[in-house]
Amino acid sequence: MGQCPIDHTKEDVRKKFEAQYDYLPAEIISQFETFLENDHTQDVLNEVFHLLKKYDLSSEEERQKRNHLLQELL
Repeated sequence: MGQCPIDHTKEDVRKKFEAQYDYLPAEIISQFETFLENDHTQDVLNEVFHLLKKYDLSSEEERQKRNHLLQELL
């Protein structure tokens, strides 16, 4: 995703995940629980946040790309 000057906290990522929960595939949701229990670099937190951002408004093709990237990060 694009570069963002804002660093997102684990709590920011958790809230964004919860906001997009109903739109995410089951395999992403199950991996997310473990992801949130662990510590991650700022870069990973930022990337996951931006992959989740506006996920619900993304086209099916864009969602597939995001799902792939999320699975690599999770």
